[in-house]
Amino acid sequence: MHLSDHDLRQLDEAALARLEPEQARVLLSKALDDLKAARERLAQNPTNSSRPPSTRAPWEQAQAQEPEEVPVASAQSAEEMKPETVSESEEKKPPKSPKGKGAGKPLARPGRRKGAPGYSRTQQLPVDAEEVHAPCCCAICGHDLDASHEHRAHNARYVLDLVPPDAGGSGLVVRQTKHTYLETLCPCGHWSRALPGRCDEDERWTVQLSEWHLAGPTLVAFICALTQRMRLSRAKVREFLGDWLGLSLSTALINQCVHEAARAVEPVVEQEILTTVRNVELAYADETSWKEHGKLLWLWVFTCATATLFIVGRRTREMVQRVLGEGFRGWLMSDGYWAYRELDQRLRCLPHIIRKARALEEGFDAQGRALGRHLLDSIATVMQAVYDARGAPAQGGLRERHAPLLNGLLEHCLRLADCRHEKTRALARELLNDWDTFWVVLDHPELPLSNNEAERALRHWVIARRIGMGTRTEQGTRAFALLASVIETCRKRGVSPWPYLAEVIRQRRKGLPAPPMPAPAV
Repeated sequence: MHLSDHDLRQLDEAALARLEPEQARVLLSKALDDLKAARERLAQNPTNSSRPPSTRAPWEQAQAQEPEEVPVASAQSAEEMKPETVSESEEKKPPKSPKGKGAGKPLARPGRRKGAPGYSRTQQLPVDAEEVHAPCCCAICGHDLDASHEHRAHNARYVLDLVPPDAGGSGLVVRQTKHTYLETLCPCGHWSRALPGRCDEDERWTVQLSEWHLAGPTLVAFICALTQRMRLSRAKVREFLGDWLGLSLSTALINQCVHEAARAVEPVVEQEILTTVRNVELAYADETSWKEHGKLLWLWVFTCATATLFIVGRRTREMVQRVLGEGFRGWLMSDGYWAYRELDQRLRCLPHIIRKARALEEGFDAQGRALGRHLLDSIATVMQAVYDARGAPAQGGLRERHAPLLNGLLEHCLRLADCRHEKTRALARELLNDWDTFWVVLDHPELPLSNNEAERALRHWVIARRIGMGTRTEQGTRAFALLASVIETCRKRGVSPWPYLAEVIRQRRKGLPAPPMPAPAV
């Protein structure tokens, strides 16, 4: 670079007007070289530099995965393009296929195709326990049935589960239990059968929620811990279970366990967590990009003191209304996204504005540097006043006391609302659009100054997104958000989510309602 940051800060229209033509030509040559170098760095991407693929913006990654359309010449055009002097041997030669592995093949979705032959379970494990299930009454006449009546086995299933060890041990032990189902003869002559529990079918889910499942509730919760909390892929979970627990499970079964667990906790999320978020006095909201098989969506989080809700969808006003409803009357801390502006009681995250102001202060535009310094000084004064008020409530209103400071900043923003510098103009307009939301803490010092609660809630799942590159199906996306909501809510309440998740799966497989979420730990 020919021009340093120190040089650029001194250059403005007045400085250019003082230059002689030859001096301006020299300066223009240096600026042109710097501009070309900056554009070349800006144009760097994973295909033309050593930058990793994760540096692409989410919308660029989605576009990069779309196959390019290759025009195919028609038979008539190919005949017209055929040279006149072609030998007979050359005409009979088959056309050459494009080079490269898989060249010319259409892109296909990963996974087994419908109708393709599957593979049955071949691992044989010893049976550690056996449970017998008999009908309690006749399905026809309602007569009570017991062991004295004639009975016979009509079906059986095996369940692999993790159970606590015997007294004095530690960790978890894999046990296989054989469940035998009997049919009993009633005096009325009808054979009544005991059947595994089953939840009603749901057209939104392709997985069944029933006791007829190889993986037991605790094993399913353990698989969810590996996939959701430890961020392991289905293949890595399969490897882990085989190496450390001696279990041979397919990736399809592992994926089925995750989706079944999500379906089991769906009523908990919709009835308890969503209701809690809608009825709190203070909630935090944030959103980040999410990909579903190359389609760009957004992962939303709404969190409060005792609950956290995740939902994946488009970045629209309808998503906010879908979560908070029409009657939300609490305070909402958020960023500057316009979809939140319809809420009456809203707070803006001050660190977001501090970062933008600091960027302007360190920039090259003179007006932007002045606005950045003014804004940083004003926010620092307001934050210190709020901290002092929390420690020892001040006499009189903080808003009136700092009115001259805020009025000066307001006038500064009004002057720059139509300035030439883009970032300065954008920050000035952002402040004007949400002016009251920044300084409402002066009226209510007990309210938060930042949106750190929502950002911390998203951080783990953002890392999971970067590792797993999002989800592949709509059902997988819904399963991810449901399980994340239950896991984070339990962690908010200071309890382990895994015993609760196992109990929810156990009850829901029987067709029973899900147990309520555990209360916050004291």
